[in-house]
Amino acid sequence: MRLNSTKLLLVGAFALMASLSFAQVVEPTDSTKVEQDENVSLSETLIIGKGVIDVTENRKTPVASTVITREQILDKGVGNVEFPELLKNSPSIYIADQASGFGDAKMYMRGFDQSNTAFLLNGQPMNGMDNGSVYWSNWQSVSDIATVIDAQRGLGSSKLAISSIGGTVNIVTKATDKKEGGFVRYFAGNDSYQKQTVGYNTGMKGKWGASFVFDNWSAHRSFARGTEGKGQSYFVSVGFKPNDRHTFNLMIFGAPQQHDQNYSKPMVSERDKNGVVTKPGYDITGRKGNSNYGFYNGEAMSARTNYYHKPVANLNWDFTINENLSLSTVVYASTGTGGSVGNAGNGIGYTPGGGYTNNGENNWGNIYANNATLKNGISDGYRNGTVLASSVNNHFWYGAVSNLTFDTKKGLTFNVGTDIRFYTGEHYQQLNNLLGARARTDVRNVNVSRPAGYEVTKTFSASPWNALFNKAKHSERIGFDNSERINYQGFFGQAEYSNERFSAFFQGALSWQEYEKYDNWNYTAETAAAQGIKFKNGKAYSGERTKIGYNLKAGASFNIDSENSIFANVGKYSRQPYLNNIFVRNTVNYVEDLPVNNEILQSIEAGYRYKSRTLRVNLNAYYTEWDNRSMTYSGQDFVDANGDNHANVRFIATNLSEVHKGLEADFEAKISHAWTVTGYTSYGDWKYTGAYNFQVQDTDTQALVPGYENRKESLDAYVGNAAQFTFGMGTRVNITRAWSFDTNFNYFARVFENVDLIDAAKASIAGKTYVNVPIDPYATVDLGMSYKFKITNSQSLKFRGNINNLFNDQYISRKDNYGYFWGNGRTWNASVTYNF
Repeated sequence: MRLNSTKLLLVGAFALMASLSFAQVVEPTDSTKVEQDENVSLSETLIIGKGVIDVTENRKTPVASTVITREQILDKGVGNVEFPELLKNSPSIYIADQASGFGDAKMYMRGFDQSNTAFLLNGQPMNGMDNGSVYWSNWQSVSDIATVIDAQRGLGSSKLAISSIGGTVNIVTKATDKKEGGFVRYFAGNDSYQKQTVGYNTGMKGKWGASFVFDNWSAHRSFARGTEGKGQSYFVSVGFKPNDRHTFNLMIFGAPQQHDQNYSKPMVSERDKNGVVTKPGYDITGRKGNSNYGFYNGEAMSARTNYYHKPVANLNWDFTINENLSLSTVVYASTGTGGSVGNAGNGIGYTPGGGYTNNGENNWGNIYANNATLKNGISDGYRNGTVLASSVNNHFWYGAVSNLTFDTKKGLTFNVGTDIRFYTGEHYQQLNNLLGARARTDVRNVNVSRPAGYEVTKTFSASPWNALFNKAKHSERIGFDNSERINYQGFFGQAEYSNERFSAFFQGALSWQEYEKYDNWNYTAETAAAQGIKFKNGKAYSGERTKIGYNLKAGASFNIDSENSIFANVGKYSRQPYLNNIFVRNTVNYVEDLPVNNEILQSIEAGYRYKSRTLRVNLNAYYTEWDNRSMTYSGQDFVDANGDNHANVRFIATNLSEVHKGLEADFEAKISHAWTVTGYTSYGDWKYTGAYNFQVQDTDTQALVPGYENRKESLDAYVGNAAQFTFGMGTRVNITRAWSFDTNFNYFARVFENVDLIDAAKASIAGKTYVNVPIDPYATVDLGMSYKFKITNSQSLKFRGNINNLFNDQYISRKDNYGYFWGNGRTWNASVTYNF
C-alpha cells in the first residue's frame, strides 16, 4: 500500500495496542509453559556437530545475529509460508517474490542476495557451487525439521572458507530425540492448500535411536493464478552413541516438488519531476494475474513449471579425544535432478495472431493452431513454432567439514580444520510438450554437433520423480548440452582468548578451487580445432583452471559489566568467482576479454549489547566494500551497433564495486512472564560505485554483440531489490493458560529498482547520469493465535492459526529488468497437531 503519515501511524500502532489490550493476562503456571522440545536454547539443541556448526553461542566475541527458536518456527514458518519469511522480523533482512510461486521467495541480507549469503544445513553448505544460488523450492518443509535457525549478518562466526558477504544462516535440524514420542499434524491454508505430516521418535534404545518425519502437500495456487504446487518430504535421523567419547548421527532429507511460476510483469507508472513513482502502473493481468498461464480445452496450462528433487545426506561424528581435545566432522552428499520449463522456438509473444488473450493470459489455442501449420510439423531454431522445453540442471556433490578443537582450559582455544567439496553438474534442454508440433530441430548455430536436419520428438514430463529415473539421451537434447566439474579445498584455523571481561579472536582460511567444462553441443571436432579447443572423451573441453582465495577475520569484545558489552570485528575476503562468471554461457570458452578476478570484500562492524533478565538490546554499525564482483542477466530483442537485432542476449558486467554501510537496532522486552514485546529497525546506504567492464553476448550463437564486446563504463546507483530502511514491532501474549496471541508489524522503504545494465551503459555512452528510482514503501501486519491443552501427561493437542498481511495491502515487492513483482495479499493458514 502507499502510505500517508496518518495511516502509517495507525497501522504502526496496531501491534502495540494489541499488546496493551491484554494487559490483564494470566500468569502461566508450569503446565502452561511451552514444552521443552519447542523452545530450547542453542546449547540445548546442538546435540551433534558442535564443532562444525558455527552458531552464535559458540562465539565468545559477539556477532550481529537473529536466533529463531523451534517454537517460532512451528508457529510461523511451516506450511504455505516461505522459509525465508521466518527472518523478516529482523533488521537488514528483506524478503521478496513470495507471489512468484511455492518456494520462489528470495532473501536479501544487508542488501546482498542469496548467492552471496551462506546457508548451512548442520554444517553442510547449501548454496549451489556453480552460481551460489539457493532455491527454497528444493528445501520445502525444511522448517518442519529445523530445531533452530541462527542468522548471522555480516562477518558472522563461521570458521569455514565460505567467504559469505551478506552473512551466514545456520539451519540446525532435529537430531535423534532421547525420548520416545511423535506427532500428527493437519495443515490447511488459502487457495486449497493442504498438508499432512507425521513424525515419530523411537527414543534412545540403549546405544541406538531414530527419528522420522514424512509429509505430503498440495494447493491449486499459492496466491497468484497459475501457481499450482504439490510435493512430499521425508526426514530420517539415526543416532548411535557407543560410549561417552563418540556420537554419530546420520540424517537424510529430501523434498521432491513441482510448482508453476509467476514472473514479473511490465507496468507503466506515473512519476514526478524527480522520476519518483507517484502511482504504480497496472498490467492487464491484474494483481493476481500471471502471463505464464492460460487454458486449453478447459484445462489450465502453465508455460513455466519448476520441478526438482534434491535429497541430501550427512553423517556427523563427534569425538571427545580427551579433556582438552575434540574432533567434529560432517561427511555429506547431495544429488539433484530436475529443471525448469520454459518456451523454446518462436516464443509465446511472437506467435502469429497473438500469443496472449485480452486479459494477458497465454492463448494456448492460437499457439496450437499455429503449430499445426508448420512445414512437416517441425518447430526449428529460426522462430518457427513454439514448444515447451525444460532447462535441466542435474548434479552430484559430496564433501566433508572437519574441525579439531584444543581448549587449554585457561581461556585460550585453538581450532584447525578443513572444508572439502567435489561437484559435477550437467545442463541441457529436453522437450516437455510439442504443443501440436511433430518435432523440434535446433540448428541456429553452425557449430552444433548434430547431423543436418536432425529431429527430436521425445518429450519428458515435468515431474521430480520422472526426472529421477527418466533422463534425455544426448540425441534427445535440444538448445544446449554441457557439463562441469568443480573441486574445492579449504583449510582454516582460529585462536580465541576470553576471560570474564575481555575476548579476542583471529581467524584465517585458505582455499583453492578448480574449474573445468565439457560441451556436447557447440563444437564439432573441426570447429573446436579451428578455435584451439581441446577434445576429451569425445567432448569439447575447456581445460582446467585454478583460483586461490583466502579469509582473514579478527575481533574483540569488552564486557563493561554483567549487562553491558561492546565489540568490533574486521575482515577481508578474497573469494573465487562462481563458475558461471568464468565461462561464456553454454560454452567451454573462458571470459578472456574481461578477465574475471577474485572478488574482494573488506568489512568492519561494531556493536553494543545490553542484556538483563527482562530486556535485551542490540545496536550494530557496519561498513562493507565489495570489489571485482560480476553481474549477469538475460534480455531479448537487443539491437547492436550495426542495427542488427539479437533475439536472446546476456548482459555481462565484471569488476563492479559496491559499498554497503548502515545501522541496525533490535530489542526484546519481557514485560512479564506472559507478555513479550520485540522491535527492530535498520537504515542502509548501499550503492554501486566506480568503473566496470561490460559486454553483451548473443545466447543463440554464443558470440559477443558488435559494439559491446568490451566496454569500460561507470556506475553510480543504488543497489536494488532490497529495502534499505526497515522497521518493525511485534508482541506475544499468553492470554490464558491455553491461549496465546502474537502479532507483527513491518514497514519497508527505500527499495530501489534493480539496476538495468544496458540502460546504465547507454546513459554512460550518451554522457547522462543513470538513476534507478525507489519503489513505493509499504507496510504489513501479521496475526497469529495458538490454543494448546494436555490430554494426558504424554498427549496434547495444539491449534494454530495465522493471517499474513491482515489488511490485504497491495504493494510491489521489487522490480527486475522485465517488470514488477506484486507482493502477496492476505493469506492464511491453520493447523491442528496431536502430540503423543
